[in-house]
Amino acid sequence: MSVVKINVLTVPADMREELERRFSKRAGMVESAAGFEWFELLRPVEGTDQYLVYTRWRSEEDFQTWQQGQAFQRGHAQAAQGAQGHGHGQGPAATGSEVWTFEVAESAGPKS
Repeated sequence: MSVVKINVLTVPADMREELERRFSKRAGMVESAAGFEWFELLRPVEGTDQYLVYTRWRSEEDFQTWQQGQAFQRGHAQAAQGAQGHGHGQGPAATGSEVWTFEVAESAGPKS
């Protein structure tokens, strides 16, 4: 059964473009991780300043292994420091973060 992790990021309006730019620069970092199934960055449309970072994993163990790995640590350290083109000295783009965990109980896709 797949596991979904949703990182809820509170992002001020003036940092939205920066957050999206940082994620686009990190494209490909998670896709090669063992057990990785899906990623989406969901932009708020109205009524909230929270972005959702949706990832789906084969198992909780696969997620934990990736989270403890070098690619995760390196990417998040650079973003926090605003280093190497990730923040132009601005530090974190989000002012808050919370992780939600779900198991996929049911799933459907388009019928062919």
